[in-house]
Amino acid sequence: MPLRPIVDVSQELGFTPADIETYGNDKAKIPLQAFPQRETPGKLVVVTAITPTPAGEGKSTTAVGLTQGLSKIGKNVALTIRQPSLGPVFGHKGGGTGGGMSTVQPANEINLHFTGDFHAMESAHNLLAAMTDNAVYRGAIPGLQPDGVTWRRVTDAEDRALRQVVTGVGGRLNAPMREAGFDINAASEIMAILALTNGYADLRERIGNIVVGWTTDRKPVTAREIGGIGSMMALLRDAVKPNLTQTLEGQPAIVHMGPFGNIAHGCSSILADILAINTADITVTEAGFGADLGFQKFMDIKVRQGGPEPSAAVVVATIRGLKWHGGVKQGDLETSNVDAVKTGAENLANAIRIVKMYGLPPVVAINQFPSDTREEIAAAKSAAIEAGAVGVAEARGFAEGGAGMTELAEAVWDAAHSGKANVNLLYEDELSTIDKVERISDKLFNADGVEWGPLTRTTARRFESNGWNFPICMAKTHLSVSANPRLLNVPRGHTIPIRELRVLAGAKQIVTLAGNIITLPGLPSNPNAWDIDLNDETGEITGILST
Repeated sequence: MPLRPIVDVSQELGFTPADIETYGNDKAKIPLQAFPQRETPGKLVVVTAITPTPAGEGKSTTAVGLTQGLSKIGKNVALTIRQPSLGPVFGHKGGGTGGGMSTVQPANEINLHFTGDFHAMESAHNLLAAMTDNAVYRGAIPGLQPDGVTWRRVTDAEDRALRQVVTGVGGRLNAPMREAGFDINAASEIMAILALTNGYADLRERIGNIVVGWTTDRKPVTAREIGGIGSMMALLRDAVKPNLTQTLEGQPAIVHMGPFGNIAHGCSSILADILAINTADITVTEAGFGADLGFQKFMDIKVRQGGPEPSAAVVVATIRGLKWHGGVKQGDLETSNVDAVKTGAENLANAIRIVKMYGLPPVVAINQFPSDTREEIAAAKSAAIEAGAVGVAEARGFAEGGAGMTELAEAVWDAAHSGKANVNLLYEDELSTIDKVERISDKLFNADGVEWGPLTRTTARRFESNGWNFPICMAKTHLSVSANPRLLNVPRGHTIPIRELRVLAGAKQIVTLAGNIITLPGLPSNPNAWDIDLNDETGEITGILST
């Protein structure tokens, strides 16, 4: 299916060719000064899911398909979705542009270099690292020693050899010598800032507040003290601007920023949502991973920091995923098992509970696979309604595109316009860090308590003494409601082990690492990089998996 000229797509949102900055014929950036402001913005719907499983839930595919389905029933719709990170593209997960007949295009370009946003972000991040090491070398910040630097570098490669490194070896001219490390660039604080900022002035303020280290008398050192903020702003000038693309069926898709959902807050940008709701009657967006993790961060971090409030939520489930949570092994997921669906539906009910706890009407999308039986689908639908979903529909976007999503689209439109949304955040800003973590563990994870590691309580109180009473970004496994990936469905009787706290003063959040969290993944034994190639004659890129 040929893509529409991006100028035509932008005109649906009310832009003239002079308003946008085109990148070729099929993608563009929207400058901030071109943003319109509607008197009555459109509705926002957030897509979340059950706890992820190896079977795959297809949340991005459902979000794209729902956008196409809403267009099929005559609605003026836009999609906002995260940019994929190169690490997973070449690693195990693959890209993030949907699948089958429900994709965002041009998928290969979006999954690779796109408009250069990640490269700009990574350059700014690592410039700050170089400036910080230079400040130590020059003795520019009194009391800042090599072992006081906490600002790690980032890379877009899943390179486990860089998790812990020693820099500055080779003598005095290469100093300072210190232990350091790399994170995946999607976990960068600057990535989080770009996803949460509302414009250039706010971006400058947030970058200046980044904590890069601590002096010997335990005073924080910020990027503002290091200097170079203007250079970082120059690098990030275009990265702030949302990217306009399209779905396979031609609906506007705004693809902007991509923080990881398990170790960062996992949402596309606030600017993208603001742009979309002021140009479309209904916007579909996505939160990373399941309702207990990505959706919670969407509400308690993104909405709290100025993101538009959603009017409804979609909970994506698959029969295969419910059977996995019901105890079925991966090799048997194709076999009909209604009892396992009913057992695993407890996880679906928990996701619905979480959505309702935040005051949103939940609609369940059963992302359909060929092996699903009518009896299994009926059991899942019944469980969804019993748990309090206001609607449930089968989603066949992968195979049929928008035509297979119209029933879901009708249910979502009705839910978003029902007037039932009454947004409630989980905790008040003034609550202490310790109390916030314990409330999340109790209300979201059904935990019996929190196991605080050495000095973590002390660190929490030190952060508060500096005025950093920020929302919590829980970094934990996405494969379980608990911090143990082996505990499926809705485990109880467990504790949440907090091993480390990190402050992201620019992104205004406290990251709490629960369990053994790796912030730089490693390549698998059979990486996707083996299968990706370029056709020498046509220049076509092949082999990029997408979800």
